[in-house]
Amino acid sequence: MKIQCANFPRPGQRGRGTPQLRESGSAVFVFISLLAIMMILVNADSQALFHLRQEINLLEQQQVKRLNAAQTNATDRVELPAKTESK
Repeated sequence: MKIQCANFPRPGQRGRGTPQLRESGSAVFVFISLLAIMMILVNADSQALFHLRQEINLLEQQQVKRLNAAQTNATDRVELPAKTESK
């Protein structure tokens, strides 16, 4: 039985099933692009959370001022809760 040389890659040549260098480079480009988009979304989400925390604190202070101003039947004054550092 004779083995045909056309089925085997020669030295310096790529085989039939191996991806070309262009395909490999484009996969890396797509991966880096997706990673960059994910990092942009994470940054936007963290900024939105920061601004939401600030707004909640402002609303809480306004609520406390409003509740302390109305002294109709109230016996105790409302105070802000102790600040705790949380990340």
